[in-house]
Amino acid sequence: MLSSILGGFVDLFTGFNGAFYLIAYLVAGIPFGYILAKSIGGVNIKEHGSGNIGATNVLRVLKEKDAKLAKKLGALTLFLDAIKGAVIILIAKYMGASDYTLWSIAFFAVLGHCYSPFLGFEGGKGVATGFGVLLTLIPIPSLIGLVTWFVFAKVVKISSLSSLVALIAIIVSSYIIYPSGLPNIYTHAPLLLIAFIIFYKHIPNIKRLITKQEGKVVWL
Repeated sequence: MLSSILGGFVDLFTGFNGAFYLIAYLVAGIPFGYILAKSIGGVNIKEHGSGNIGATNVLRVLKEKDAKLAKKLGALTLFLDAIKGAVIILIAKYMGASDYTLWSIAFFAVLGHCYSPFLGFEGGKGVATGFGVLLTLIPIPSLIGLVTWFVFAKVVKISSLSSLVALIAIIVSSYIIYPSGLPNIYTHAPLLLIAFIIFYKHIPNIKRLITKQEGKVVWL
């Protein structure tokens, strides 16, 4: 019994599945915000602003030097962070991966972005990468989350709050649309694990929100 369980666990992380998990982790770990800000903007964003490698900090830091360049690099960072996990999922799906494998790839992609092996296992908050993989796997709840983000970003202009509320909207709408669990895997566990990582990475932001010290960033 124990040997069969261990054998199944090993199979899960080796061969076809294991290769995709590793690729997803490594590709999603590429710190595009850090690379773009340093190579084009001439700024190490890990040493400025919030120290985060995500699009919001790219916009915040570079805005002090060049507002137009800041918006361009911020938008490009957002796009690249969003697609880097989604692309791996689409490739795996094309190659016949199961839905369980696709959701595992999504998890490892978010993990790779948040704990990048190229930055000493530091990284971003996982919002863009998380949205990218969720849009690929559960498009309707993700679009609901996008609309929620757009409204909150427009009204409150606080990136972290808008992102967290949007994530909650995705979770709630997912439970409403898929009451028996996510399509073909019949559980919401992978979504909740991804959400946990993103919320965990936002603990400093949540603390600043509570103390009303969280800064505003105008995206729209």
